Amino acid sequence: MRIIWYGHSTFRLEFADKVVLIDPFFTGNPAFSGDQAEASAGATHILITHGHGDHIGDAVAIAERTGAKIVANYEICLWLATRGAKQIDPMNTGGTTDQGGFSVTFVRADHSSTMIDGENFTPLGLPNGIIVRAAGEPVVYHMGDTDVFGDMALIQERYAPDVIMVPIGDRFTMGADGAAFAMRRYFKPRAVIPCHFGSFPIIDKTADAFVAAMEGSGLQVVTPHIGTAVTLER
Repeated sequence: MRIIWYGHSTFRLEFADKVVLIDPFFTGNPAFSGDQAEASAGATHILITHGHGDHIGDAVAIAERTGAKIVANYEICLWLATRGAKQIDPMNTGGTTDQGGFSVTFVRADHSSTMIDGENFTPLGLPNGIIVRAAGEPVVYHMGDTDVFGDMALIQERYAPDVIMVPIGDRFTMGADGAAFAMRRYFKPRAVIPCHFGSFPIIDKTADAFVAAMEGSGLQVVTPHIGTAVTLER
């Protein structure tokens, strides 16, 4: 599996004949300076963790251009349909769907999920983390935006993720200490990829504090450069 980070919480997963985008926030992403069309080229699926603009991002435009299916919670899918999304696959917390060659499971996240457009506030269901499983590939867990919570132990027990994308930027999610605590206490992944930092000025600018907090944990922390692929085997 090839994994590319595009800053903030945006990832591209490539495996078999699939190209999966998670939280495709390109337009307005201060950490992304590449070409959106190139970054999203060939997308077959778009997975969305929750209903904030920096996570829904460019989902509709990318889906229209590539034909990708949007997989999100029920409220987000229906809201995006009113904005032109044609291929939607609604889910909710605890559900698993077969996406043809891989499965998607929505798990708990502790956060909020409301789209704010001027004076309009639209609640968009519950926030989620996302588990991606495909035969012969690493099990991927994108935590979305969240704090640490005790049921992370159940996520480890049930899904045993090999790769975890963990938010570390603080203020809106776990900070370095909380994220490191979660990784050390609840998980045994082969690779941990920090995200949700280095984009907006009011969140942490680097992953340095998280990397330091993970020293001695025995877990591999991968801090890829934006737009550079990391290849991980099962």
